[in-house]
Amino acid sequence: MAQMYVKQLIGGVVAATLLFTAISCRVPAANEEFFGRTVPPERNILRYVNGAEPESMDPAISSGQQEARIYMALYEGLVEYDPKSLDAIPGIAERWDVNNDYSEFVFHLRRNARWSNGEPINAHDFVYSIRRSLTPEVESRSAGLAYPIRYAEAFNAGALFVRDPASGQFLLEKDFAGDEPAVEALSQKLLGPNEREYEPTAAEPTPDRDTPFHQLMHSPERLVLPGTEKARNKLLESDPKLKAAVAGKELVKVKAEDVGVEAVDDYTVRISLAESVPYFTELVAHQIFRLVPRKVIERYGAKWTDEANIVTSGAFKLKSWKPYSELVVERNPMYWDAANVHLDEIHFYVSTDNPTTMNLYKVGSADAVVNHSVPTAWLDVVRPKKDYMDAAEAAITYILINVTQPPMNDLRVRRAFNRSIDKVNYSKARRITKPLSAFTPEGIFVGYPQPKGESFDPEAARKLLGEAGYPVTQQPDGTYQCEKFPVEEVKLSFGTHSSNKALSEYMQAQWKQNLGITVMLSSMESKTYMAARSKLDYKGFALGIWGADYMDPTTFLNIFRTRGGDNGSGWWDQKYVDLLDEANQTIDAQKRYALLAKAEKHMLDVQPVIPIETPAVNWVKKPYVKGLYPNPQCLFAWKFVYIERDAAKWDYGTPSLTD
Repeated sequence: MAQMYVKQLIGGVVAATLLFTAISCRVPAANEEFFGRTVPPERNILRYVNGAEPESMDPAISSGQQEARIYMALYEGLVEYDPKSLDAIPGIAERWDVNNDYSEFVFHLRRNARWSNGEPINAHDFVYSIRRSLTPEVESRSAGLAYPIRYAEAFNAGALFVRDPASGQFLLEKDFAGDEPAVEALSQKLLGPNEREYEPTAAEPTPDRDTPFHQLMHSPERLVLPGTEKARNKLLESDPKLKAAVAGKELVKVKAEDVGVEAVDDYTVRISLAESVPYFTELVAHQIFRLVPRKVIERYGAKWTDEANIVTSGAFKLKSWKPYSELVVERNPMYWDAANVHLDEIHFYVSTDNPTTMNLYKVGSADAVVNHSVPTAWLDVVRPKKDYMDAAEAAITYILINVTQPPMNDLRVRRAFNRSIDKVNYSKARRITKPLSAFTPEGIFVGYPQPKGESFDPEAARKLLGEAGYPVTQQPDGTYQCEKFPVEEVKLSFGTHSSNKALSEYMQAQWKQNLGITVMLSSMESKTYMAARSKLDYKGFALGIWGADYMDPTTFLNIFRTRGGDNGSGWWDQKYVDLLDEANQTIDAQKRYALLAKAEKHMLDVQPVIPIETPAVNWVKKPYVKGLYPNPQCLFAWKFVYIERDAAKWDYGTPSLTD
């Protein structure tokens, strides 16, 4: 019945949208204290407009924010995001230990954690979940976030170890880095499968029992070769020393069991990293590390997330899912902290039209809405209200470029399209954003020496196109034409949403005005679009919107650390990866930031993306919704949210993120 009501309501609201848009901006700003009806629901139910239709209920697959918010209700990990600061707080792990250089983390699980079917949760469940997220067949777009774990990238990429069949010894990475000893000496230096090279010291204690696997994780790193024959042969031909060492050896595929995640016992998870990662506990809150049920997945396969089969680990469990309308979760009585979960249900509504979303909110049919839902034309009315959320956001808007296909494989062409966009005036029109020329957001990471990309210069842009073989000529009426440019090979693709369409139309107009090139627009359903983008199944340009997964510049820069996943550009550079790796091995915070900035500048110079803007939080919530904070990532720990019926305790303004 609720489902039928929501569909009818949305239909009616759509019909009234144009009328409301016409009159809303004429309503005096001081007419009401809040924007619309403020009557708390009778039951402890939160009605939240979440944006586009979720792609999947599998937390290993999707990387979008609309999915992430649902995952945060259904699944829990070792840690959870703090609702205000987004720092790591205890989840299923009640505490954790970290070694001196942030390369090893030991999580101690609480004993009363349960699946939604009542079965106990243990450390082996976490080992399985992380390994599964990295399994190539799962095709997780977020797999790169787990790459700091030792051998995680090698396993995810289908890479190979090299082993001497006679001795059982593996070739080591250190023997092929820089000016190392000659190949002839390798046989004396290779690590045997039972040889121990790691001894705990007082400076580096092991808080839990040592194991052969732990010793392996602290042994010299094994050499890893590409899994595909073509890439492997290319590497070997470029390195005679390596080719000679590999000759006659056997290639061993990197397995899930090689990844540096270990169940020390039933309630202790130890994660060994290949580098120092000071922010790793915050990273572990990401959905790719959240717990999924092995028994259910092995029984039902791809259908494990179906309504009749799904078993979850979070504060809520799935009650119903009506595609393209609403997804309902209900309080999970088996959750370890169920007594402190205040909401009985959350109704996640699907809407990609901002006026429709805001009208649902205004009439009281939604209690809170997804970020960036307030249309620009409505800001004068909505922004002064006490239910408007106004805060900084760790996010960027950008345009990906498919650099693998002409004409966008020419750097001059990519630079021309970037330099022909007036981002300053676009941000002025948007009113809640800052123009962006870098790939990290403005004003979020204090002390980070953010580099700058090229600025708006249409004359320079036209010159670049001419140098690339596509001369731009000015017509008698002052307009421009670029007759030789292959417009049939270039489109701007984007996921269906009213704000995406408006942005894309602005870019289209800029390129027409300043380059004389009409780029066609291509709108796709959000989940179809994300899959196509990750597979480079688009020509020219694809819109990107990225919110931080954790509060560090690498949450943006790591997108291009891997070839696949959310990269979506086809650009990958070993120099860029090496700079990121060097930064993460640097303990000094400012030196680390300098190296990250150097990597970012290198990427900007190659131009696989066109940065557009740094947005700000722009959404509304009813004053009786408490515990829902406008944090920089718009990710919410739903267990802390509740309905307050005492008006004296309502939020009369943006709730503080520091109190």
